[in-house]
Amino acid sequence: MTPIAARQLVPLPHAAAGRFFGMRHAAVPQRQRIEGYLAQGCEVVIDFADAAVTQSFVDALVGCLILEQGPEVLQRIVFKNCSEDTRAVIRFVAADRSD
Repeated sequence: MTPIAARQLVPLPHAAAGRFFGMRHAAVPQRQRIEGYLAQGCEVVIDFADAAVTQSFVDALVGCLILEQGPEVLQRIVFKNCSEDTRAVIRFVAADRSD
């Protein structure tokens, strides 16, 4: 029987205030947290509640993980509370970096 991986929630800071995340460097600390949880074998839940993001931010947050760990890393990441725009950006970045 395969053990169930622990889940770690990674809320984007200040997202509840409707913060806009556009700069690549703003994603780096969050990606580092995610990398740590993934290294521990956890599944990661990224909470985008009330946050607006750009392609650059998502690429620095998720695209780098795909480049470093392969597209399989997406099987261990859950995207929560995404707007349709955010989902579209995530899909684009995932497809682009998976090629």
